[in-house]
Amino acid sequence: MSDTVTLDEVWKLFRETARQIQDTERVVKELTKQMQDTDRKMQDTDRKMQDTDRKMQETDRKMQETDRKMRETDQQVQETSRVVKDVARQVGNLSSRWGEFVEGLVAPACEKLFAERGIEVRAVAPRIKAKLPGNRHMEIDILAIDTTVAILVEVKSKLKIEDVREHLERLAEFKEFFPDYAHKQVMGAVAAIVVDEEADRFAIKQGLFVIVQSGETVTLANADDFTPRIW
Repeated sequence: MSDTVTLDEVWKLFRETARQIQDTERVVKELTKQMQDTDRKMQDTDRKMQDTDRKMQETDRKMQETDRKMRETDQQVQETSRVVKDVARQVGNLSSRWGEFVEGLVAPACEKLFAERGIEVRAVAPRIKAKLPGNRHMEIDILAIDTTVAILVEVKSKLKIEDVREHLERLAEFKEFFPDYAHKQVMGAVAAIVVDEEADRFAIKQGLFVIVQSGETVTLANADDFTPRIW
């Protein structure tokens, strides 16, 4: 058997070698592309992780800011609550003092006002109280008295129709609470600095004197021919 290599075999070997080299280059190119893709993906992943980290840091900062604002809001709520309580207390004191002021204005004027209507007031007593069994109580803001007449004056900083109705009930029960005045003619009056719409007309229609502010003093809103109701 001859070991001589023919020219055809040599060309065949070269062609095979060239093909293998081409295949190798192709594989190398594919591997290079895959490595480049992998590197790009890793870079993209790293960028996303950095972005995620940045967002987490931003979220943490916002949470801390929210927590700070919540603490500030809580402090503001506590401060507002304190202010509201303080205002409520002051309003309560103001209402009490306002009532005292109104009574202090009305009581001294009763003698003159009722004298103009033919009632000679001999005594004016503020804040008269009485109680009956069954936990029943009555308080008269101002009681103006002459020999035959007792006038119950209800004093309000602002008079409403409901106040008039309550005073009418008070007048109806007065002699039961104060039997010492059973022999007197009982009349009623309401006094206020501010009067709700229709409250004064309603009171006058029910036979009550209505005392209202006039400048630095008070006056009767009733007409000169007004006839008071007697209880």
